[in-house]
Amino acid sequence: MNLNDLPDVTFVETNPEVILSEIVKDYENAYFDSTGIRKVLQPGDPVRIFLYTQALREIQLRHLVNDTAKQNLVKYARGDALEHLGSSTRTPRLGEKSAVTRMKLSFSKNDMTNRIIPAFTRFSTPSNVVFRTKIDYVLPAGKDELIISVECEEVGEIGNRFLPGSINIIVDPLPFMVDAVNIDETQGGVDAEDDEKYRERVYLAPEKLSIAGPEGAYIYHALSYNPLISDIKVLSPKGTGIVNIYVILNGGIIPSEEFLVEFEKYFSKDIRPLTDYVQAHSPTVVEYDAQVTYYISTSEREVMEVHNQIEEAFQQFLYWQKTKIGRDINPSELVHKLRMAGAKRVEVTLPTHTIIADTEIAKDRLVNLVFGGMEND
Repeated sequence: MNLNDLPDVTFVETNPEVILSEIVKDYENAYFDSTGIRKVLQPGDPVRIFLYTQALREIQLRHLVNDTAKQNLVKYARGDALEHLGSSTRTPRLGEKSAVTRMKLSFSKNDMTNRIIPAFTRFSTPSNVVFRTKIDYVLPAGKDELIISVECEEVGEIGNRFLPGSINIIVDPLPFMVDAVNIDETQGGVDAEDDEKYRERVYLAPEKLSIAGPEGAYIYHALSYNPLISDIKVLSPKGTGIVNIYVILNGGIIPSEEFLVEFEKYFSKDIRPLTDYVQAHSPTVVEYDAQVTYYISTSEREVMEVHNQIEEAFQQFLYWQKTKIGRDINPSELVHKLRMAGAKRVEVTLPTHTIIADTEIAKDRLVNLVFGGMEND
């Protein structure tokens, strides 16, 4: 069972009609007990109108009581209340992280001495986003190139998505360094974990009472590495002791080699069983094209609004398809989404239904959504 399968709960009655009826009935009963006269408050009675104003306050108070009580449940808790629930299982909210990448440094002809590239040596993009080394690096004698890791000076997503070659300015020159350029797209920068991702980890937290042996425990620990991780597939061939973890990031982004290397290191820190050998992978991308024609009913009055809804639904399908590892390419889902958005009829030339393996992910390549015209119902 996951959180979405849990039934909704209500601690106090919040239906306005029920509350109004109860308050009026209570007044009528109290009036009878005090006077012995049975009084019925008609809709225009001043007392009934006054009771309605008090009922509005009662309704607001009950909503507040209901919401406060729900903050004790993982499904509904938010903000600080969710962090208090997380503390009971020692699951703190993940903080901000800086984006990382690898740099290729080139040097003048090296003599037979080792050279040091000190920690916090900085490199920049033309837009002044600065990356720096975290540790000292040593260029061995006789070498003129070195691959190093750097992190963005600013935490959060600002350091993400710089393509190879974008970080090419040496902010702190060294006499023997002649060129520097990133060789991977920058990844891993993230803001503080939002409530929805944190809620999922709090719910999974009991799994960590075991080290990462069961599948659920591996998923919990993987999600705890970086909030950018949006989907995980854990596979282990029988009898091998190898645990293959396939990872994608938010929006279906494929993780870089640097991200996967650091991810593997994370699992070596007393998390995995001694007999497990963890390997991190990005899923194999299976590209598909989409050629879709849709029609709108002539009885539709808000044609432009329907157009926009269908365009949005089409983008939602592309996103839905590329954000789950092992999700089959499913044109039926595409038709469903466009029909729900207001299309009368949908013709899907491409894609065709395609089985996607547990180690693969489907991503769109060439897409074309065409308005075919208006049709009678």
